[in-house]
Amino acid sequence: MPNNKYSAGIILLLAGVVILLGKLGVFSLLGAIFWPLLVLIPGVLLHVLYFGRLLPAVALVPGGMLVVYALLFVVCNLFGWDSLKYLWPLFIFGVAAGLYEYYLFGSSRQRVLFRAALALAAASAVFIVLVLMWSWGIYAIAVVLIGAGAWMTLGRGSRRRW
Repeated sequence: MPNNKYSAGIILLLAGVVILLGKLGVFSLLGAIFWPLLVLIPGVLLHVLYFGRLLPAVALVPGGMLVVYALLFVVCNLFGWDSLKYLWPLFIFGVAAGLYEYYLFGSSRQRVLFRAALALAAASAVFIVLVLMWSWGIYAIAVVLIGAGAWMTLGRGSRRRW
C-alpha cells in the first residue's frame, strides 16, 4: 500500500507542476518557438525512410522542401516574421533542393531534373539579390562610392595631388 501512495503522490505532484507551468505560459512559449519542428520532423522522416530503403527516391522532393521551409520558419521565429519579406525566395529554393536531392539519389539521373533544380536555385538567388538591392540598394551604392573614392585618393595610382 505505501508504494501506491508514493506513486499517486508523484503523479499528483507532476500534474500540479504541469498545470502551474501551463498557467504561467511556459507551454505556449515553447509552442510558439518550436512549432517549426512540426514541419522539420516529417521532412527528416522522409529522408530517413528513403535511406532506410522504405520509400522511393521521389520522396526526397517533399522531404527537401519541408526541411528548407522548416529552417526558414526557424529563422523567421528568431528574427521576426518581418524578415520574410526578404527571405521569400527561399520557398523557391526549397523546391530546387528537393529536385536536386531527387536527381542526386534517384536511380535514373535525368538531366532535366538537374537543370530544373539549377534554374530554380538561380531564380531564387536572383530574387534574393533583387529584394536586397530594392531595400538596401542605396546603402550598397553609398559603400561602392565610398570605396571608389578611397581607392582613387589613397590608391597606388599616380600620387599627384590636384
